[in-house]
Amino acid sequence: MKIIDAHAHIVQVIAGFGSQGELRPLGGGKAVHASGQVIDMIPPELGEYDVTPEKVIELMDAQGVEKAVLLQGNYFGFQNEYTHRAMEKYPDRFTGAATYDPFCVNLDRIREHLFDDLGFRIVKFEVSNGSGLMSYHPPLPLDGEIMDEAYAYAAGKGHTFVIDIGRTGNPCWQVDALRRAILRYPQMKFVVCHLLAPFQKDEAALTEGLGKLNLPNVWFDLAALPANQRPEAYPYEHARHYLRIGKRILGADRMMFGSDLPSTLCRDSYRHLVDYALESDVFTDSEKELVFYKTAREIYFGE
Repeated sequence: MKIIDAHAHIVQVIAGFGSQGELRPLGGGKAVHASGQVIDMIPPELGEYDVTPEKVIELMDAQGVEKAVLLQGNYFGFQNEYTHRAMEKYPDRFTGAATYDPFCVNLDRIREHLFDDLGFRIVKFEVSNGSGLMSYHPPLPLDGEIMDEAYAYAAGKGHTFVIDIGRTGNPCWQVDALRRAILRYPQMKFVVCHLLAPFQKDEAALTEGLGKLNLPNVWFDLAALPANQRPEAYPYEHARHYLRIGKRILGADRMMFGSDLPSTLCRDSYRHLVDYALESDVFTDSEKELVFYKTAREIYFGE
């Protein structure tokens, strides 16, 4: 089975910023927030302070993963230049998304550099209350003026728009507003991260949210779906249950495997994050080819 990991991260340096202030490395794969909270960020097999593209390729090769999509967010800190260099050095293994803060005063020059000079064709926004835009800016409507300008810019450039709206119960989880925004740009491809990031208690919200976002230009990655069912362990039966809900509402062709490495590998192995879906009976063999390879190849690699 060919595999594309549609949601992965490389890290030149941990430089996050979010609801608990700055996040800085301690070594040993750990980092500390300005609040004093210490968290595990990087598993030993990938590094202590950084996650290089070479280390990720080594891991991919060991698990039979052909390509990966490098996404970004405030959790590790923006890694635009580092991501671009990895894409240039390993074009047969990586594509990636740029990211930016739409509140920056020099927004025009930032976007010119990212999308004209560097040539990114995917843009990623995390708007979550934990480590996204709404963790250090006031809540903003996902169909409001600021975000609409970002959608319009991406649509005008022919970009794919990736968005992480955080978790249920938070001001960032704006399914209705996101639906309204997407309907304004039917020609642009949208990818919603984490299958809407449900916990075990969130089945009703997930079902409703997927139904509202079941639009012809919207796809979903499955990154961190097992991790969000904690303390459940492999084979992640509740995560498999959510895969069935996703398949029933969206269809297998609208779902893409993603690992959310490296942080998810602090809890479980890459093999388990693949096999909970690959070795389940949720998808037929032909559907697995879509979820693990063909859809991501089309959406992200244009193949």
